[in-house]
Amino acid sequence: MMEEKKIVRLLLGDQLNYAHSWFRTVHPNVTYVFMEIRTETDYTVHNIQKVLGFFAAMREFADWLRENKHQVIYLHLNDEDNLQSFEKNIQALIQQHSFTHFEYQLPDEYRVDEVLSQLSSKLSISSAFVDSEHFFGTRDELSQFFEGKKMLLMESFYRHMRTKHKVLMDGSLPTTGQWNYDSDNRKKLPNQHKPTEPLVFDNDVSSIYKELQVAQIKTLGTCDPKRFIWPVNRQQSLDLLRFFIENCLPLFGTYQDAMMPQEWSLYHSRLSFSMNTKMLSPMEVIQAAIDQWKQHPTTIEFNQLEGFVRQIIGWREYMRGIYWKEMPRYRDLNFFQHQRSLPEWFWTGKTKMNCMRDAIQQSLNYAYAHHIQRLMITGNFALLAGVHPDEVDQWYLGIYIDALEWVEITNTRGMSQFADGGIVGTKPYVSSATYIDKMSHYCGTCYYSKAKKVGEKACPFNSLYWNFYDQHEDKLAKNPRIGMMYNVWRKMKPEDKAALLEQAAYYIDHINEL
Repeated sequence: MMEEKKIVRLLLGDQLNYAHSWFRTVHPNVTYVFMEIRTETDYTVHNIQKVLGFFAAMREFADWLRENKHQVIYLHLNDEDNLQSFEKNIQALIQQHSFTHFEYQLPDEYRVDEVLSQLSSKLSISSAFVDSEHFFGTRDELSQFFEGKKMLLMESFYRHMRTKHKVLMDGSLPTTGQWNYDSDNRKKLPNQHKPTEPLVFDNDVSSIYKELQVAQIKTLGTCDPKRFIWPVNRQQSLDLLRFFIENCLPLFGTYQDAMMPQEWSLYHSRLSFSMNTKMLSPMEVIQAAIDQWKQHPTTIEFNQLEGFVRQIIGWREYMRGIYWKEMPRYRDLNFFQHQRSLPEWFWTGKTKMNCMRDAIQQSLNYAYAHHIQRLMITGNFALLAGVHPDEVDQWYLGIYIDALEWVEITNTRGMSQFADGGIVGTKPYVSSATYIDKMSHYCGTCYYSKAKKVGEKACPFNSLYWNFYDQHEDKLAKNPRIGMMYNVWRKMKPEDKAALLEQAAYYIDHINEL
């Protein structure tokens, strides 16, 4: 039946799955289509490295398909016949090449899913979609798992996924008898500790860089286009995976929450870009880590492995499930009704706060920051400052190379900003300077004093922290996880409380000067 149709198959920039069943057989009547289009470059302001990374990986994948005798049409950004949208290009290609059937893989983003669904309904030819064959679970598996339950606890879903897919299991019980080792994974890096030098690549993407300049694509961040450091094909992705399990996994868990100035990679895998573009599958990443642990049980403690596995089969799958359960309403949630704009220095890193400067400049320079920098530094500040979650969403979605809405918005609007009112997290993740100092080496040399709550050079996190609780007491006071903080707040002297709120108001009024 396939030979009777002339088929066009669309491949998105995050569908570079070398192992997909589509590619096992070469069909002379099937043509694969890639598009570099303005609707994808312009829906937010992206880090220059993000655009370069996606386009470079797409071009490498298209070359791989051609080398394996598949037919490929590739629309470059500045091609004259590129109509700059999925719908217009597909319609034009159908006319030009007399295609009789359109196929696509299910997108991971709600926005693109709607576009392709509507496109299919408008076409004069038949259409179909298939699974991307990447994730452990289906789009609606989480919804089905939690049906009838009030709390959508990640830990419950994590255990379900491990049991179902037989990952780190001994029959029906977890390997070692313990499910979660998170409490072992919260250590600060010792003062003189030097983390492993990260593996980076020297990809020359200068031709793509010039094309972006010609098209006048608005971007943020910096890049040396002759030495692009991220993996752009499967082999480089596998190299990065091998580097991680051999050099970083032995200390990954212990220091996964730690932060140190000028150390942008630490012991993190940095595999999220390769996985989110599907150059690597989550199962092969997990299996590689498990195999390494089995081969080196004396050098890799189990808590290191479990913490890594939980991020992928637990957190990553959970966030995707929440996304498809709650969209599209999720993108409009604003539990605290925050309305402020992001400080101007979020786009430059020019602030006197060491932790914010380091996290933002790192994000601009590498298109990357690890989860605690995102959650407890930049996200923490944005929440304490009352920034509108739309602005926070757009910043995170644009600045990070691994940011696609299905994983970004649930982490940002949910976990980081608590704008969903507790769907993802059981409490807002806010802190004063105390936590930042506990997990990092930022505070010792900062312009601001971590110990001061009010007065000249008082750390902004301290007064903003208490101001946040005061502002939202009506919504948070009954939360059992933070009741203790309100007990502390209520016991403070009236004059001390007034001084904290006055300090916070001053900092918010002068937020662009911090």
